[in-house]
Amino acid sequence: MPGKPLRVGMIGYGFMGRAHSNAYKQVGQFFPSQHEVVLQAACARNDSEIKKFAEQWGYASVETNWRTLLDRKDIDVVDICVPNNLHKEIAIAAAAAGKMILCEKPLAMNVAEGREMVAAVEAAKVANMVWYNYRRIPAVSLAKKLIDEGRLGKIFHYRAKFLQDWTIKADLPQGGQGLWRLDVAAAGSGVSGDLLAHCIDTALWLNGGLDSLCAMTETFVKERMHALTGKVEKVGIDDACQFLGKFANGSLANFESTRYARGHKALYTFEINGEDMSLFWDLHDLHRLQVFDYNDDSKIRGWKSIHVTDNSPDHPYMANWWVPGLAIGYDASFTHQVADFIQGLESGTPAAPTFRDALQTQQILDAILESSKAKAWVDMPKQ
Repeated sequence: MPGKPLRVGMIGYGFMGRAHSNAYKQVGQFFPSQHEVVLQAACARNDSEIKKFAEQWGYASVETNWRTLLDRKDIDVVDICVPNNLHKEIAIAAAAAGKMILCEKPLAMNVAEGREMVAAVEAAKVANMVWYNYRRIPAVSLAKKLIDEGRLGKIFHYRAKFLQDWTIKADLPQGGQGLWRLDVAAAGSGVSGDLLAHCIDTALWLNGGLDSLCAMTETFVKERMHALTGKVEKVGIDDACQFLGKFANGSLANFESTRYARGHKALYTFEINGEDMSLFWDLHDLHRLQVFDYNDDSKIRGWKSIHVTDNSPDHPYMANWWVPGLAIGYDASFTHQVADFIQGLESGTPAAPTFRDALQTQQILDAILESSKAKAWVDMPKQ
């Protein structure tokens, strides 16, 4: 018997629109629940493109104005997959319309906008979540499990990096479809909000809050042609960012992100060093968690590669997939996020990260830019 419909209105049709749509189509097959996800409507300004997107992914209808989408009574949850400068307006309006909201990361352009969004969803009492999907890769979730069990002991270091190389060309324009991430008016920031945001969210989830940080950013190409105006304009986003910090648990933070690491398309790694155990994870080998356990017998002590594919509760999410030994991919992290969102609806315990959770990441993103500008350490607000 079909479950209770959860009718999705998707706003946007780019890379993330595809990733989320695939998750909605997969979730009922692998994570059965009391709900049935229905791809009810897709929305974008470009009528011909959104029609093609809707046909490909199976959306029942299209809209070219997001306000019209929010007015519809047959939409339960709105998925915001648009540039960062549009998140606040759409999210606040969606909350006022009583819609549940799934919003792409980062939450907002800055903390001030993020606070307005948090206030709106909490006042309206609508379910909300931000798409920080890397938490839900099984190997990363296993790292969380080991940390929560106390297996690492006292944690000394957390280091993470996210490296790409797609903006090295000086003649690459900024702005417009596909390149809005290079336009500060649309993105708010550069690699800090795009790449480091993922690293920060994962770190906060695994290792707790940051007390302070000191950051350095660089814009290597100072001017670019703007795709919408046709004029050469100043580049306002950060091409690269590094920051040091100190976590509330006393461990030291070392983070790096750049789009100028030639040869790296999406190298996201993190390593956590504890008194008794160290963990290392690499997006390029996403189904494996590297573990060094000091408590192992000295004759066999060393780094071990854990293939996180066992279909048991020991390996998060994997019991719902294939037989042991068969890996799943990047796309599954989005499926897991939808599954957890639905479970949160059914249990009454909201799945994280909510807008309020994501505001903590936003505070760090703002502090990074503040620190870089001032060339000084910045203390984080107490949570």
